[in-house]
Amino acid sequence: MLKLIIYVLIILLILFLFYIYIFQPISKTNQLNQPANIPSSKPVVMIIVDSLMDEPLQKSIKDGKTPALKFLIDHGKYYPDMISSYPTMSVSIEGSLLTGTYPDEHRVPALVWYDENKKQFISYGSARKEIMKLGIKEVLRNSVFKLNQEHLSNQVKTLHEEVEQSASINALIYRGNNTKPLQVPRLFNMMNYMDRNASVKAPDYFSFGLLSTIDPRNNYTYLWQSFGLNDKFAAKELKYLINQDRVPSFSLVFFPENDKAVHKMGTSDKKGIEKADQQLQEIFNTYPTWEDALRDIVWVVMGDSGQTDVINDESQALIDLRELLSDYQIHQISKPIQVKDEIVLGLNERMSFVYLLDEEITFEEVASKLNHDERIGFTAWKDGEWVHVLSGDGEGQLTFKPDGEYKDSYNQTWTLEGNPNVLDLSINEKNEISYDRYPDGLARLYSSLHSHSGKYLIVDAKPGYEFVGEGSPTHVGGASHGSLHKQDAYFPLIVTGTDLEPKHKRIIDLKEWIMQIIEKNNE
Repeated sequence: MLKLIIYVLIILLILFLFYIYIFQPISKTNQLNQPANIPSSKPVVMIIVDSLMDEPLQKSIKDGKTPALKFLIDHGKYYPDMISSYPTMSVSIEGSLLTGTYPDEHRVPALVWYDENKKQFISYGSARKEIMKLGIKEVLRNSVFKLNQEHLSNQVKTLHEEVEQSASINALIYRGNNTKPLQVPRLFNMMNYMDRNASVKAPDYFSFGLLSTIDPRNNYTYLWQSFGLNDKFAAKELKYLINQDRVPSFSLVFFPENDKAVHKMGTSDKKGIEKADQQLQEIFNTYPTWEDALRDIVWVVMGDSGQTDVINDESQALIDLRELLSDYQIHQISKPIQVKDEIVLGLNERMSFVYLLDEEITFEEVASKLNHDERIGFTAWKDGEWVHVLSGDGEGQLTFKPDGEYKDSYNQTWTLEGNPNVLDLSINEKNEISYDRYPDGLARLYSSLHSHSGKYLIVDAKPGYEFVGEGSPTHVGGASHGSLHKQDAYFPLIVTGTDLEPKHKRIIDLKEWIMQIIEKNNE
């Protein structure tokens, strides 16, 4: 028996050493070798807890499970209903956060979309099946290189490009002014996934899982947990900057794990929030007291979007666009675009782009087929500056474009024709627009339909449902996001250490707000 145990241990040791070897970076860099240029003002640290929502947060606080978040709320300001961009998917949201623009300007349409110019189906990695169909190399190339270096418009600047010194820790959008070599694992190089000399344009301090670390001891600590793309890894990187007295003017730190918990268990799940709070406690414990942490740093802790519960009945919960559009030849994502393909589907959980490759196919005929399904909230398409929205509830059509006699609460003016109930708009006698079901719905929908070139519709699901396609993720009995609906759009924001407030409670107003805080602190 003892010999067997020793034999097993030896085998495990060999496997572990081999595992370490193949993921050993070919070259390492020390990001603290550069001269310190620490700002004299209080820096801003922004921590995104993926899919953080107001209701489960309040319940966690009431149960005494989130002392760090409660401490921040008690010592700062709390905004429970910030508005995300559209679609409510991480890459588009982070693009809006860092550039202060919606996707029509920053040009990152969604997590999954179709590039008409290059005839390529683009995914930054939405599900394991989809990744395997597209190929790991292709998804890595999109998510690590093309997303920030090509797809994110060079006509807009990120916070990292405008702030004197900044850090990005595990965020998907990170474009900065510095060329940063990646720590390419041997396996990635051996399998031709990445070149050994690969680099990206990134901030002064750049962390992205095992591909780039700030703390030189952080290489393998969390190797088994999503290769470092997890809450503990991110918290450890920030703690290292704090301990080294290197916290720059602005730091963006991404905690991804709550999103996974909510997807699996539904919006009432609090475990992901509680785990994120534990990491916040670890960060605050770096200081002699938590009050010292507040004196040293402006803390911003926020979500990025909400989620909506998906009903626990697969036959009803999942809207299969391949069935609804079975009259057409639909592109198979495992293959290049074929001459015979008529439609490409870009599924983003509770919304989808439907690309019409055949010029003979009209928007109206496709929208009519889709809106026969009672689980669909609306379909929409553009015609020049005009946007046409067709209700899934038989309420007719709304057509709108920017500029006109109607003004909303964000001082945006619009021309409206048709039935405003299609997007649940209320209009008073002064021609003032107010939103309910779809917050900032006109601007968000318009931006998505002008986020990239091509002939396409948007289809948006009602609460309780999500779209399913070839290799796409499903969350039956759990929760999902992506849609224009307020349940997917609202997220909370907590801030301490400043009296300045965002111009509006929208994610696109946060960049200007952060820069105002930094500028005021530098006075």
